Amino acid sequence: MKPIIDIINQVSVLEDKIGNTEEYERCFNRIKQSLLELGYNYSWPLNEPYRDTRTDIDATIIGETNGHLTITKVIKPIITKDSQILQRGVVVVEAK
Repeated sequence: MKPIIDIINQVSVLEDKIGNTEEYERCFNRIKQSLLELGYNYSWPLNEPYRDTRTDIDATIIGETNGHLTITKVIKPIITKDSQILQRGVVVVEAK
């Protein structure tokens, strides 16, 4: 199972770095579809609101915690297989 998690980690980093250009979006969608057919899914929770009740991520909070907390950087994606968490996301959170 470790090799597939490593592949998903690398694909998600590439997807984030390249962005959602139309040229590459189709390729990433095909990869995601193939992973879904194998039961795997991943999410990149960048810019999502952060709550301390989330169990799918490990967060490092930077700065003041008063205000709305937002995920500002993703180090590792959330990876699931058949709706079970295989890898918790690793993120950086800041007040916005």
